[in-house]
Amino acid sequence: MFDQLSEKLQRTLKNLRGEGKLTEAHIESGMREIRLALLEADVNFKVVKAFIDAVKGKCLNQDVLDSLTPGQQVVKIVRDELIHILGDTNADIIFSEPPTIYMLVGLQGSGKTTSAGKLAIWLRKQGRSPYLVSTDVYRPAAIDQLAILAKQSQIPFYPSTPDQDPVDLSKKALYEVRNTGYSALIVDTAGRLHLDDELMQELQRMKEAIRPHEILFIADAMTGQDAVRSAEAFNNALDISGIILTKMDGDAKGGAALSVRMITQKPIKMVGTGEKLSELEIFHPDRMASRILGMGDVLSLIEKAEEAFDKKQAEKLERKLRKEAFTLEDFRDQLRQMKKLGPISQILGMLPGMNASALKNINVDESALVRIEAIINSMTPAERANHSLINGSRRKRIAKGSGTTVEEVNKLLKQFVTAQKMIKQMTGMMDPKKMKFPFPPR
Repeated sequence: MFDQLSEKLQRTLKNLRGEGKLTEAHIESGMREIRLALLEADVNFKVVKAFIDAVKGKCLNQDVLDSLTPGQQVVKIVRDELIHILGDTNADIIFSEPPTIYMLVGLQGSGKTTSAGKLAIWLRKQGRSPYLVSTDVYRPAAIDQLAILAKQSQIPFYPSTPDQDPVDLSKKALYEVRNTGYSALIVDTAGRLHLDDELMQELQRMKEAIRPHEILFIADAMTGQDAVRSAEAFNNALDISGIILTKMDGDAKGGAALSVRMITQKPIKMVGTGEKLSELEIFHPDRMASRILGMGDVLSLIEKAEEAFDKKQAEKLERKLRKEAFTLEDFRDQLRQMKKLGPISQILGMLPGMNASALKNINVDESALVRIEAIINSMTPAERANHSLINGSRRKRIAKGSGTTVEEVNKLLKQFVTAQKMIKQMTGMMDPKKMKFPFPPR
């Protein structure tokens, strides 16, 4: 997401930073490039105009032009305005006196049903007890899909059939939740391929019947201006409370994310960052703006790491490293922890200085991690504990068992030996007894 836009914005701002002294002509030229980049990214033209006018007005301030670092000042102004477009501050999901009712609306194919499952899992992580219901009686496959997601996630699901009235169904599910003590009801509603008056009337009746605390519009980030138009229509009919953007990991231009908040004046509350049910995150406008401008997103990376890495395992590994007892089994466990963080390209995008053009040229072979794990799994416990046992015949057996080649096994062992040497050097440097001081401590 945002790759093309990021690359163009970063290039334009780099050119402005390279100028020792900025003039109105430099600002005009830079704004023209930024305007084109935003329009090509499918950002709504009203949003583009408001953004350019705001940035240009602040950049032409004499204090900026006369400052020692005018280029850096321009970057800050662009970042601040991007944050403003995306929502200034992150908007929290509402938690009210239980049960809290979440009504998910949007067009067919936008990812409502998957988002319902993801939201349920996210709520459970927050200590809530969610309950799911599908009111899409027009599409039996939608009911079955949510039932499967609920079963996979071990989240209770209200049984519904295609012959029921959607509004009556939502009321019955709410009655069930109130009587069984669940703290949240997630209502997955019907959608259409296009905006439909009949659907809107049905959703309005449902809103009056169950009085949801949150009406969340589900927008497919890859649909661009269509997502903006449908968000506006749903907001006019239902007064939505917020937006969940799905498929943010896709190869899209990103225009919907930059437009939908400004057009509806409703916050983007959450984003779907992958296909896994656990990949739903709170949306942070400041972090997203920094990533677009190549400044990284270290806070999100830290949060991902804290969630993925087991503290006890980390402490155990630290003790092993200090004793220089790092084995292939530890190596495999670390790979598994890394895989929990998500795609490597996504993680690299969170690092400061990793701009869009640099990431575009990095070819990350995610399957290599799978092959490495398969090789280590094909070893015996004794071989994993002591790699020096692995002779020629064992290497052939390991390659055959893992579906790889002897060359790949040799490559892994060589990489592991190198890693062991580096760890030994680092632990030696950190040992206070071996540290050399320029003068004796008092």
